[in-house]
Order: sequence, then structure tokens, then C-alpha cells
Amino acid sequence: MSMRKALQFMVLFFAFAAGTAFAADTIKVVYHFSEGLEQASRGLNNIKNHLAAEPGVKIVAVAHGQGINFLVEGAEDKNKNPYNINVEDLAAKGVEFRVCNNTLTAYKIDKSKLLPQATIVPAGVAEIAKLQAKEGYAYLKP
Repeated sequence: MSMRKALQFMVLFFAFAAGTAFAADTIKVVYHFSEGLEQASRGLNNIKNHLAAEPGVKIVAVAHGQGINFLVEGAEDKNKNPYNINVEDLAAKGVEFRVCNNTLTAYKIDKSKLLPQATIVPAGVAEIAKLQAKEGYAYLKP
């Protein structure tokens, strides 16, 4: 191996190692919501606990199917507590909420009925797969 190739290899190696070390500093997690309001209550509590334990964690909540129900205006838990308060609080802490457009179409839910913190993505399951495969997110389903 020539000196030039060895030097190129070392530069690439250290650049990759530095990038990997930086990426490892930020924990990224996708929370999967698909089962309705009971799962939403569990999941939002899990996210609160996660943020308390790991303040720098990057969290994305992806909802599809009945999992979107807590992100619709007026949604309440079994004790009549509105979900929007928890969603607003978590969004203020950096949590992103993404909603499946396929579900909105299938359930005939108007986009204007979603909480303002919710971002619409084309397909919830595809969003979860992308976050895991391409962006290095860990997967949790409460």
C-alpha cells in the first residue's frame, strides 16, 4: 500500500469514527401508536418518563390506525383529561408527532381536526421504517 493510499485510508477512518461517535451521543427513538386511546395514555407517560431519564433524547411519535385518536381535537382519556395538554407539553420539549395520511383518508378525518402539533406524513408504517432504517432510530411500542 502506498503512503498516499494509507493516508487516505486513515483520513476516511477517522472521519467515519468521529461521525459515528457524534451520532452515538444522541439517542433517537420512534414511538409507535396504532391501538387507540389506552395505548396513547401509556405511550405519553412512557415518553414523559423517557425525557426525564434522558433529557437529550430525540423522540418522534408516529401514529396510524386507531393510534391517531389522541391527536384529534377534543380527544380525552378515560378520566376525561384532554390529550392536547400532554401533547403541547411534550412538543414544547422537542417531541415530534407524525400522523399517517392514509389513516386520515380511510377514516375520513379532516386534517383541520388534528392538533396543531401533529405533522402529516404519507404513510405511518413507512415513516417508522424510514426512521429506523435510514435515520438510526430505536423502536418502541408502548
